[in-house]
Amino acid sequence: MITILLVAVGGAVGAPLRYHLDQVVGRRTFPRGTLLVNVVGCFLLGFLVQTTSGPALALLGTGFCGALTTYSTFGYETVRLLEERRYGHAAANVAVSVVLGFAAALLGLGAGRMLG
Repeated sequence: MITILLVAVGGAVGAPLRYHLDQVVGRRTFPRGTLLVNVVGCFLLGFLVQTTSGPALALLGTGFCGALTTYSTFGYETVRLLEERRYGHAAANVAVSVVLGFAAALLGLGAGRMLG
C-alpha cells in the first residue's frame, strides 16, 4: 500500500511539471516540450535505477518519471503532424525522440554507475 502512495505522490509532482514545461517550451512547428520532458525523463530514470531502489525508486522512477514523460502525447503529436501533411516533422519527431531518449537513458545509467 505504501508503494502505491509513493507512486501517486511522485506522479502528482511529475504531471504538473510536464504540463508547465510543455507550456513554457511550446510547440510551434515541432513538439519540443514533449521531446524535452521525454529526454529528461529517460536520463533521470537511467540515473535513478543505478542510484536508488525500493521506495525511492517507486516514488522517483515510477511515480515522478512516469508522470513526467508521455508516450501517448508523443504518439498523438506525431499523428497530428502526419494529418497536417508535415511528414518531415513527423519523421524527425520519431527519429529524434528515439535517438535522444535512448542516448539520455545511456548517459543516465553511466552517470549513476559513476556515482554508485
